[in-house]
Amino acid sequence: MKNKGFNWFFPIAIAVVLFLFLQPMFSSSEGGKLDEEGFYELVQQGKVKDVLVYTDISKADVFLTKEAKAELAKSSKDQTPSPFEMLSPQTGPDYTFAYGDKTILLETYRDLKKTNPSISTTMDYTTAKNPISDLFVTVLIWVAVLGLFYFFLFRKMGGGGGGPGGQIFSIGKSKAKLFDEKDKVQVTFKDVAGLEGAKEEVQEVVDFLKNSDKYTRLGGKIPKGVLLVGPPGTGKTLLAKAVAGEAKVPFFSLSGSDFVEMFVGVGASRVRDLFAQAKLKSPAIIFIDEIDAIGRARGKGNITGGNDERENTLNQLLTEMDGFGTDTNVIVMAATNRADILDKALMRAGRFDRSIYVDLPELHERRQIFDVHLAKIKLDDNVDRDFLSKQTPGFSGADIANVCNEAALIAARNNHDTVTKQDFLDAVDRIIGGLEKKNKAIKPSEKKRVAFHEAGHATISWLVEHAAPLLKVTIVPRGRSLGAAWYLPEERSLTTTEQMYDEICATLGGRAAEQAVFGNISTGALSDLERVTKQAQAMVTVYGLNEKLGNISYYDSSGQSEYTLGKPYSEQTAKTIDEEISKIIENQYARAVQILVENRDKLDALAGKLLEKEVIFREDLEEIFGKRAWDPELTEQPLKVAQENKEEASTEDTSSVASEEPQASQSSSSEPNS
Repeated sequence: MKNKGFNWFFPIAIAVVLFLFLQPMFSSSEGGKLDEEGFYELVQQGKVKDVLVYTDISKADVFLTKEAKAELAKSSKDQTPSPFEMLSPQTGPDYTFAYGDKTILLETYRDLKKTNPSISTTMDYTTAKNPISDLFVTVLIWVAVLGLFYFFLFRKMGGGGGGPGGQIFSIGKSKAKLFDEKDKVQVTFKDVAGLEGAKEEVQEVVDFLKNSDKYTRLGGKIPKGVLLVGPPGTGKTLLAKAVAGEAKVPFFSLSGSDFVEMFVGVGASRVRDLFAQAKLKSPAIIFIDEIDAIGRARGKGNITGGNDERENTLNQLLTEMDGFGTDTNVIVMAATNRADILDKALMRAGRFDRSIYVDLPELHERRQIFDVHLAKIKLDDNVDRDFLSKQTPGFSGADIANVCNEAALIAARNNHDTVTKQDFLDAVDRIIGGLEKKNKAIKPSEKKRVAFHEAGHATISWLVEHAAPLLKVTIVPRGRSLGAAWYLPEERSLTTTEQMYDEICATLGGRAAEQAVFGNISTGALSDLERVTKQAQAMVTVYGLNEKLGNISYYDSSGQSEYTLGKPYSEQTAKTIDEEISKIIENQYARAVQILVENRDKLDALAGKLLEKEVIFREDLEEIFGKRAWDPELTEQPLKVAQENKEEASTEDTSSVASEEPQASQSSSSEPNS
């Protein structure tokens, strides 16, 4: 560590404390000098209150009465006391004198009291104290006091003591938590499920430090930084914990906010101290979670023009990662879900050489994550893990862990011996829709409107091709909503214009049902309108799916548009965008109303069943509408039958089977199995 010079504050403070508290001990406690005749004269005048005679050193202390002290002070009022006398006021005797013979002193004192009975002076006898022993005891007392002072002030306040004054003397030190052979992390790569690609790259980082010669012998260099990017809850911090458990090298873990402090220069000082500690223990790994707290792009949003502590911290981090004296045996790992706002200098090669995207888990990855979390739960035999992974599209690893925990809590609340399949379904409903409010009072007219609203969603999503298939519809209030519908969206990487149109149409089905049935609309479609507005806006301004604007996207992936007040298009274009967004929404709303009017009898039947049961499932919709014409099961079945009966079936039989396919979506409730 570099020598930063001697700090004179602490020695000066200790010297001042010693002077203030120990100076009275060395100051004289004796009064004025007096001879034996003068003592007799004071006794005769009645000015002496007490006399303390030391029998072993032929010395006596004289203490005057209050009146005599006042007279003495009045006579010496013109004398200015010294600073030492002001700091250590007189607390001892007023006078001291030496006597020749104790017997003569006593006889003379008795004769004076006999001749003048009004004398009230008292005389006591004692032996003198040893000044060396008194000094020794006093020094011991003050050494103990200063030791306690040093412990509580310097150690407690400098070593992480809580409260507003904590760490006042070590505020520039790093707050990183060190994990080494003394403090091992139990998480390994076996505990990380699903993230195969990210895990492979992170494992290579661990191998860099363990077997660096394997890579450097061919002229390669160990990467200096690895950035984990992805949505919240996808396992970025878990990957870092696995690295700490597998690396077998010192691992420094801290958050980006640990560099932020109210004092100027603290962030940069902590960065220097962090890398200095890592270099002393190299090879080592530094993990900075939520690095966007200090890594935000410089020069953005700083309208005050003053000193920016965050920028100073970032500048120091850039220098430590790739500057003069950089140690190649220190690898920096960082995690964030806001990579778009990070500074370009931080993201360049040579600092963060690798950027690993940790995405939401796919179907088979969710199955692996369920295997990890369900290993700690007492499951019922009917729990199908493949079924659970299919019921949780779009769930992150943290969401799946929450589902498993919530299912166990629900099972315990219902006094189940094991966690059943229904407990997991209730847990998914609880997380997606919120807590069920069975005791909330709703007017019959409002309940009927909610039933037709949810039935409108279910009807449109069933009758249009690209809408997500329905799983469950309820009019029992959950969270802030009066009703809810659960869908199982298709997991796809690309979305076409027709698919987005169908999704908007299905989302507007609730309000369209109110218009078709009651002739008016309500405020219950707020969340639906918000969703379709964002979808239509994305179609026009982001994905270039509008014919009038053409293949133009105003999306800024760099995040620079956050700090600009203007728009990347003209006022005329803005007017066109507003018109096209409104046109898309209104066309799909009219389409939804038309579909519901044409299928009014089925809408009424579905709403009636919903009012009766309060909760309906996919089977209830199949009973009313029949199977969807574009269901995978229905479209694949005729091909399968035709292939099996290729030699036996006639051409007429094959055509009759195929002709049933388009009629399935229009079948009535009396033919549920057509």
